[in-house]
Order: sequence, then structure tokens, then C-alpha cells
Amino acid sequence: MKEVTYHGLAFEPYITRAEIDARVAELGKTITEECAGKRPLFICVLNGAFPFASDLFRAVDLPDAEITFIRLKSYSGTESTGTVKEMIGLSENIEGRTVIVVEDIVDTGHTIFKVLNDLKEKKPADIKVATLLFKPEALVRPVKPDYVGFEIPKKFIIGFGLDIDGQARNLNDIYSLKDEKA
Repeated sequence: MKEVTYHGLAFEPYITRAEIDARVAELGKTITEECAGKRPLFICVLNGAFPFASDLFRAVDLPDAEITFIRLKSYSGTESTGTVKEMIGLSENIEGRTVIVVEDIVDTGHTIFKVLNDLKEKKPADIKVATLLFKPEALVRPVKPDYVGFEIPKKFIIGFGLDIDGQARNLNDIYSLKDEKA
């Protein structure tokens, strides 16, 4: 892995694809065990969670599992706007179902907090959160993911679905902003 540059900012390697793959396999096994006998609905938060959700969904060995997608936006450049705007909503009936919301990252918690509150109104049996990355130091909302790929410090990162103004999502590895103070 080598450094990459986007918008004049240098990013250095942070988490390799091999590390991601190994962790996703572990999470898939845990979810398979915990949701045995259930018909979970995975809800992928687009766009960033798409690579993680795809890999995680395939790592779960439950024949009745389903996946759907919602799209929200809360970032501009390298900063969270603090406002979550719903772009595309949920059309499936989730009443009485186990729901697993799949996020790329939980940092401030604004996005997942809104998603959880919106989903609770639809009366699911259970709501779980699976996130590839979790920044507990950045958390300002009372949320705690159930399935965490990696806990990371307060750094701006890109790759494997995470972007900077729509770019860098297609990187196979995760990179952190170089020389950023955590």
C-alpha cells in the first residue's frame, strides 16, 4: 500500500483489505450465530456502507436473510455537517423483524441515531447496528453499535466505501489523512 492524494490532501495506509476481510468473516460468523432461526433484514446505508454490506451479507450464513438500502447524507468534504438528510427511504415492512443496520462508520452518531429513531417507529422485533468503523471519541449521540469491525481514533479516513466528496470509495484499503492530529 502506498500513499494516495485526493483534493490536494495526502492519505496514508491505515487498514488493509486483508484485515477488513478477516474481520468481516468474524462478524458474519457472529451474526449467523446470534440470528439463527430468524429472518433478518439488513439495511445498508448508502453510499458508503455498500462495500462493507455486500461482503458482510455474503459472510452471513442465513438462508432467509434479506438486504435493502437507504441513502442518507451528513458529510461535506472532511467535516460532518451535523444534519442528516434522508435521500431514499425504506419501503419494506419491518414490523416484527430483526433489522441489522449496516453503516460504514459511526463517528458523531448523528446519522445512526436518526436511522434508529425512524426505524423504531416501524415496530421491528429488534434493531442491531453493524459498522465497519467506530470512533467512540467522536460520539455525541447515545448510540453503541452491536457489531464493530474496527474501533479507530478521531481521524478522517477514506477508502472501502468511505469518501471525500464522492471520491476514493473504490479503494480496496482504508487510508487516513496524513499528518492529521487525532
